[in-house]
This record gives sequence, structure tokens and C-alpha cells, in this order.
Amino acid sequence: MYVAGVMISSAPLHAQGYWSMDRSHIMVDAFAGAKGEETPRAFTHEGNRLIVTEILTHWYTETHCYFRLQADDGHRYVLRQDLDKLIWELVMGETTDGET
Repeated sequence: MYVAGVMISSAPLHAQGYWSMDRSHIMVDAFAGAKGEETPRAFTHEGNRLIVTEILTHWYTETHCYFRLQADDGHRYVLRQDLDKLIWELVMGETTDGET
């Protein structure tokens, strides 16, 4: 499990069905794939454990790996892992049914 700070603050996104995360911490349960890359299976945010039901997409930069995923609460999230520090951050949440 990894603990990481949460980031991003942008009020206009909330009105579009996205919301930014506050500075609370998350814990991520991940498993290592065949090449050793970690993929999130579940994460805990503000005391709520969310199960990853689907990885929608993932991408890499030189320093981070990003996962856009669907959780069992019906929302979508973007998690990123710092590849050097091996910590996870909850970057953004997205409603899936137009609620804010």
C-alpha cells in the first residue's frame, strides 16, 4: 500500500461533472504486472475503500504513470504514481451520470 497527497484545484471543472481533490491522503492496493508495473486494484480516500472495477486507460510520462479508472461507487478517477518515489496521488474525480 502507498500513501500519497492529493492535488489539483479548479472550480469550473466541478460544473462540468469533474471535481478536484483536496489535500487528504489515499492508500492504494496495487498488483505488479508481468513487467513489474503496478496497477491499482482498490484505493482508500477519506476512509472510504473503493474497488477498481475497470481501468479505462493508462499512460506514462518520464516520471509518472496515470490510470483513469472506474470505481465501484460509480465514479471515475485519475490516479497517478510517481515512478521515482513510488507514491500514489488521487488527481481528479469525474461523475458518470451528470451529478456534481
